[in-house]
Amino acid sequence: MFKSFLGNSPTWFKSTILAFLVFNTAAFFVLNGTVMGWIFIAEFIFCLAMALKCYPLQSGGLLAIQVLALGLTSAGEPGLDHGVFYEVTQNLDVILLLVFMVAGIYFMKPLLMYIFVKLFTRVKSKLILSLFFVVISAVLSAFLDALTVTAVLISVGLGFYNVYHKIHSSDLDLDENNTLDREQLSGETLEEFRSFLRSLVMHGVVGTALGGVCTIVGEPQNLLIGGKLAAAEIISKDNQFVEFFLKMAPITIPVFFAGLLTTALLETTKIFGFGQKMPPVVRQIIEGWMEKRDAERTKKEKYGLIVQGVSAVLLIAGLALHIAPVGFIGLGLIVVQTAFMGIIEEHSLGKAFEEALPFTGLLIVFFVIVAMIHDQHLFKPIIDWALNQDPASQPAIFYLANGVLSMISDNVFVATVYIGEVEAAYNADKITKETYEQLAIAINTGTNLPSVATPNGQAAFLFLLTSSLAPVINLSYGRMAKMAFPYTIVLTLVGLACVMMFL
Repeated sequence: MFKSFLGNSPTWFKSTILAFLVFNTAAFFVLNGTVMGWIFIAEFIFCLAMALKCYPLQSGGLLAIQVLALGLTSAGEPGLDHGVFYEVTQNLDVILLLVFMVAGIYFMKPLLMYIFVKLFTRVKSKLILSLFFVVISAVLSAFLDALTVTAVLISVGLGFYNVYHKIHSSDLDLDENNTLDREQLSGETLEEFRSFLRSLVMHGVVGTALGGVCTIVGEPQNLLIGGKLAAAEIISKDNQFVEFFLKMAPITIPVFFAGLLTTALLETTKIFGFGQKMPPVVRQIIEGWMEKRDAERTKKEKYGLIVQGVSAVLLIAGLALHIAPVGFIGLGLIVVQTAFMGIIEEHSLGKAFEEALPFTGLLIVFFVIVAMIHDQHLFKPIIDWALNQDPASQPAIFYLANGVLSMISDNVFVATVYIGEVEAAYNADKITKETYEQLAIAINTGTNLPSVATPNGQAAFLFLLTSSLAPVINLSYGRMAKMAFPYTIVLTLVGLACVMMFL
């Protein structure tokens, strides 16, 4: 029975999870809800850190079930303003995005591979390629959503690795004259290629944070904060996108360029796991594969690329104009692409949902922890303390407090709690309209920038960590935190300096 528990996870990990469950049950009768809440947060973070040993849905899910069983939060029901159901309904946009948008991107993989293969083979400089990944991810995230862009990065990374793996593990000719030694593809070359992909994907996912903080549609909490500012007539309801961007620009624009400088320094100095170039033999394989694919591409496949290209334009336009919730646009993307490409069998559609649904389940488990934080008021003492400080120092305090909490919790939840408390203080005439605006900007930037420190803070980072790409490029929780560390320091400090200077 013990061998079956959590599958092939290491014995020590299984024992640790069982010890957590027994300890929590015993401690519940001795400790209060606040202490138990922080214990569960620490244990849940441990489960996330061990994502490559055991997918967190099972280990974290057991903890979530225990949280509900011990009454630290409730499952909730429609109409309640607390509990897990409430947290899920508050984040329904994110859930629909995962279910439909990621699946929509699945049908766009051929186009993405075509574009990125051309880019990979024509841009020889790793530095320029890395900067491009940061910039394009930031720009796309400013108009789309970080999870959508991360799904693209995952698809591209898997596409390249699968091309390499197909040659490495088969009897196919390596090139036209079969001049490459297959042994070259193992050992050190394989690790170098994994390191190359790992660094590019990490540059890209950091880029989603740099762009996502800038606009009202970049991150879910931005939309919430923008709505509060519009309700208080701080920004116009008819021009929220532009005015929100301008309000954030004094902090976000310097941070963006600081992020680009950090990318250049990391690639030049080759520290924190960055700087690895594409092995020449891998470039030769990918170039050969590209030439072969271009020569063998059928009329039907070329037509498919056209459909995907048109769909991509419609996707960007729809999201930029915010004509519908992101998840609905993703569903429309699925319908248009499959209808015009002739994909009509149910089993063919089902494959598109395989990537995101495990993470969607994990996200619901995460909302149990978020509901516990809310019901046990774990962050309330920090909020009360910050609001009692000198108004001149409050923006910097809120920025740092949001940043630290976003590193260990969900940044959407942290922003929701903080902006709600600040709005209540404003409505009660405890703070001025100007202070309200400054604190809203500090909350938005504080939850978006320092939260890159760990996968807990940003859903895009957690999505990458728990994706099928992470194991093949050896991207663990610890390695992701290590690679994000220099970005965390630079973005946090530059953001703090701008908050102190301009707010």
